[in-house]
Amino acid sequence: GEALEVTQEVNCVVDFIHGCEDQLQKVKKQKEKGLLYGIPVSIKDHINCKGHVSSGGMVQFLGQVQEEDSVIVQVLKSQGAIPFVKTNIPQTMINYDCSNLIFGQTLNPLNHQKSPGGSSGGEGALIAGGGSILGIGSDVAGSIRLPSSFCGLCGLKPTGERISPFACSDRTFVLAVTGMLGPMARDVDSLALCMKALLCEEMFRLDPTVPPIPFDEEVRLR
Repeated sequence: GEALEVTQEVNCVVDFIHGCEDQLQKVKKQKEKGLLYGIPVSIKDHINCKGHVSSGGMVQFLGQVQEEDSVIVQVLKSQGAIPFVKTNIPQTMINYDCSNLIFGQTLNPLNHQKSPGGSSGGEGALIAGGGSILGIGSDVAGSIRLPSSFCGLCGLKPTGERISPFACSDRTFVLAVTGMLGPMARDVDSLALCMKALLCEEMFRLDPTVPPIPFDEEVRLR
């Protein structure tokens, strides 16, 4: 409900993930409760979710419905999270604003005259507006860090190859800097919990190229 209200105000959600109710029922029946049990998580547009389009803000991709969840979405679900919406991005994602010709302009919920930043601008706007408590963005040159800064949030670009980028629509870009998926939230503790949940055996099993190094609580507390 809150996500719908926020997107009506600032245009940040591009799709509701229709399997989220089924995922919630499935999670309730799991014997082991994951670290993200029952937590709704918003997902940046280009991250593949089964049955949904990863448009990249470009018309040419609108007809390409994804046949499977990306690794990160599979891991989130295994940890009990409920991916529930996909959020807006600038066209091609190589932009520090957040607009495209399909879904239009996303506004900053703190000031509608300002940009939420990009390219994870839909995430920044939705979380800052109170429509999500945890989101997954991506960052090459500031795409998590800028919207987090513009919207008064916390965000993390993890070390390169720390989280599997497998089955995201931007893998075709050849970049000198490694693009990374990472969490966005209102506080650092939420980022740490998300990273701890993601760096699990399921992640390492699904993508053997990810170094099987679990989250180090001691390093965080130093």
